[in-house]
Amino acid sequence: MPGLLSNLADYVGSLNELQPSFYFGVSVLPFALDAAFQEVSGLSKQMEVEEAVSGGENRFAYRLPGRVKYENLVLRRGVAISGAAFSVWCASVLDSDFATPVKTMDVLVTLYNHQHMPTMAWNVIGAYPVKWSMSDLKSQENALLIETIELAYRRYVLV
Repeated sequence: MPGLLSNLADYVGSLNELQPSFYFGVSVLPFALDAAFQEVSGLSKQMEVEEAVSGGENRFAYRLPGRVKYENLVLRRGVAISGAAFSVWCASVLDSDFATPVKTMDVLVTLYNHQHMPTMAWNVIGAYPVKWSMSDLKSQENALLIETIELAYRRYVLV
């Protein structure tokens, strides 16, 4: 019985561990090989609140839940010269004249532990690029060129 209890304690302890945010991967389905990013932000959602007043009640207003809004998913990485599938998809959407529907993709953001085992993952559903930018070019600095890609999406779920 002591072995079972110690295994259970190890399991419960691992569930309560704080997760590092620096060891992650991004898979843009089906372009899993073109997904090296140095920073991810925008996994955020907020519920709108609508106020409704009641006749004859002046002390308060009812606060009712509304629609959930999502921020853009922001991906940052160093620029490499390539015609990779992810970059081609971004360019095709951003340069589109909307004669054809925008092709959306799902994005999987996975957090890993120190043993490279996945600990958490977010499936970002129905993503498409809405902004692409590059860092400033400065002759007085020795810095890498960074591209920033913003994706709008329908929603995300913790998987």
